[in-house]
Amino acid sequence: MAELRTEQVTMPVAAVGAPNPLPPLRATRDVHAEIDTSGVDEEMARNLRYGRVPTVLPYLLQDGYTRDRVEAPVKVAVLENDVLRATFLLDHGGRLASLVHRPSGRELLHRNRMLQPANLALRNAWFAGGVEWNLGTTGHTALTCSPLHTVRLTTPTGQPVLRMYEFERMRELVYVLDFWLPDDSPVLMVHVRVVNHDPVEKPAYWWSNIAVPEAEDVRVVAPADSAYHFGYGRRLEPVGIPVVDGTDVTYPARARHAADYFFDARAARRPFIAALDAEGRGLAHTSTHRLMGRKLFVWGRGPGGRRWQEFLSGPDSAYCEIQAGLARTQAEHLPMPGNTSWSWVEAYGMAEADPAAVHGADWAGARSATEAAVDALVPAAVLEDALRDADAWADHAPSEVLHVGSGWGALEQRRRAVLGAPLMPAVGTPFDEATLGDEQGPWMRLLADGHLTEAGSSAPASYVVGPSWLPLLEAAADSPTAWLHRGVARWHDGSRKEARAAWERAGETPWALRNLAVADAVDGDAAASADRMVAAYRLAPDLRALALETVRALRSADRPADALAILGEYSARTPLDARLRLEQAWAALEAGDLDLVERLLEEDLAPADLREGELSLGQLWFAYQDARAERRLGRALTDADRDAVRREYPVPARYDFAMSD
Repeated sequence: MAELRTEQVTMPVAAVGAPNPLPPLRATRDVHAEIDTSGVDEEMARNLRYGRVPTVLPYLLQDGYTRDRVEAPVKVAVLENDVLRATFLLDHGGRLASLVHRPSGRELLHRNRMLQPANLALRNAWFAGGVEWNLGTTGHTALTCSPLHTVRLTTPTGQPVLRMYEFERMRELVYVLDFWLPDDSPVLMVHVRVVNHDPVEKPAYWWSNIAVPEAEDVRVVAPADSAYHFGYGRRLEPVGIPVVDGTDVTYPARARHAADYFFDARAARRPFIAALDAEGRGLAHTSTHRLMGRKLFVWGRGPGGRRWQEFLSGPDSAYCEIQAGLARTQAEHLPMPGNTSWSWVEAYGMAEADPAAVHGADWAGARSATEAAVDALVPAAVLEDALRDADAWADHAPSEVLHVGSGWGALEQRRRAVLGAPLMPAVGTPFDEATLGDEQGPWMRLLADGHLTEAGSSAPASYVVGPSWLPLLEAAADSPTAWLHRGVARWHDGSRKEARAAWERAGETPWALRNLAVADAVDGDAAASADRMVAAYRLAPDLRALALETVRALRSADRPADALAILGEYSARTPLDARLRLEQAWAALEAGDLDLVERLLEEDLAPADLREGELSLGQLWFAYQDARAERRLGRALTDADRDAVRREYPVPARYDFAMSD
């Protein structure tokens, strides 16, 4: 019989930190968010246009981390039988951090030996490794660095099940993950259920993101001979598989640049993907048919790709990602009807295929050999039986609470009760009122008496937006706090003029002034934005997030000297982190202080929250070298001069995060 337990493990951890209190009013910046739909079929084009979100509201950003790691205890759940041991991170989105094949001792996943956030997720903080469960919208889920509700239940046959679940606020969907290991099973079974408890259609998105070790001999095999290639150029291009531009891209270590390959597996007998070594062994993932998408992501063998992997996981930690999703690509959303539940089963285990076929020149033969290995590992009929069984116990009550998630599901239940709407069935996924906390406090009062508690000088702890909450905010008793929140909800709703009007009635608070400054910037008035942002900063000068936004606003308004002055004031109280020093270097360059730029570049300016696809470090390096050359030559540079500068002064490895040429 499988065993399920919780325990503490100790590892190097950089804490995620407190949420950024400033509401994220700007559009999401995922690299897949804006894709040219020309060249794709109408179904895909429709899905690419559908379901976009204006911001990540109601969530706040998680950008308070550093790169200072300390040994710290991390709570995990462990599920194991005689064949597999699975380890899950309960405070980090339920990440399947490790899957060990016990007879061989082989780790099947890329197991990151540290928890180091970086800026790759919808809310900023993300970490590499393991299997991530992505719901919501294009990008790494908003809950990837947040705890999930975690409980134990027992199947009718006595199997222990690890259940994780949460209320996803962006789409207002409930998602449930059930994990179990049948006796002597060579695969970890995962039952995923996404539930729309409302009568309206909602955009649905899911990708299971699986990090596996990358090596010269590892080949990724999926049941497709074509794919859509995304090379961070805002375009999906159909390509043949396995060879693209003279390179067999199914060997991730051979890839020149970072890229996604979304395999077109619609005609496959069964969906699967596997990463197999020279001996034909490695992780295989398969599922029932609803989860039909399959993808390979590679960092590429260029210096930028290698630097990113080291940045995320430390030295000697090359990995690639094999993924499975509801749609063909990660830029798509699917319409989920109201009052609907979607479910599927995934299986994870070690496949053993004929190595000569897997690594042979015949791609069809490699696919056939891998499919046979997956069939031997877990027949498709077994997954269908597992789906039927798991659907049957989906609403069984848990026997033990193992970990507590957020209070947002409990708040949603209270909102429904107050408004007389049907409650979310929650026998199998209880949202206990004991989980309600400070973040939910203002909204409990709003539901109770139509008022919002005044926050005083403190920033609001949370925000609510969308059709479930906007009418309640509009009907609330007028107050500065009510106007502040109405403005945020209106902005999210697309009512920009009305949002401005609300913030103008919210008083001279740093929060209202900052929001108006963002609105000015979005409307193209950089000068007004900078003035308002400075006024906001003066009212809350110790808030790092506001200092950063103020410096950026001043730079956008061509006021680099003022930006440097703000940084000087701030640094007198708090040392500047790498992100603020990077802004300082840019402002110094714009102000003509090349000596300061040189001193800053000699430090490590790589910010902890460097964004995927961000090129600011390399751009700063070349801009500085160009400025030096102009000063030395006493004239503007020609294109030939710039080419010579780039040859003579290439970007140092520590600053090279370029994912393409």
